[in-house]
Amino acid sequence: MHKDLKQVKAGLALIFLSLVFGIGMGISFNINEDSYKSYIASGIEANPAVHDQQSAAKIWRYAQRAHFHASAIASIAMGLVLLILMTDMKARFKKLAAILIGLSGLYALSWYTMYMLAPTIGRGPAHDHLLTEIFAYSGIGGLVAGFFMLVGNMFFGLFTETGKDNG
Repeated sequence: MHKDLKQVKAGLALIFLSLVFGIGMGISFNINEDSYKSYIASGIEANPAVHDQQSAAKIWRYAQRAHFHASAIASIAMGLVLLILMTDMKARFKKLAAILIGLSGLYALSWYTMYMLAPTIGRGPAHDHLLTEIFAYSGIGGLVAGFFMLVGNMFFGLFTETGKDNG
């Protein structure tokens, strides 16, 4: 494996996990969408006090958003990590930026967590649940931090061997 690719391998592994999750959800929707909808219906039936007429449709949308976000964010993250390979960042910063960007897939897990929790506890509490927020903030925070490292390097010469722009 090319030595530069080794510097971003951990980030790429995280991105591949997000891709597998997103693609896997899409495949599972195609194979057995009814199992997702049955899970939602049984949860609503068992906990009617925390639901309204829109709950079933909105909770199903959470599962779809997990699939959409996992696939889309992983695709964007893949491009950003491959761009990191072309920078003059120090190896340790390439690794850090790639891992941070790779963590962006956690955002999709926040939607999946809402899908899993909402039938039992309701949409609002699922949205505000600690696990949902940890996934959301970690995913967004990782993407933003890694992105700013990349931009800082490309436009301001940060994180290089000399710490300033060489060209």
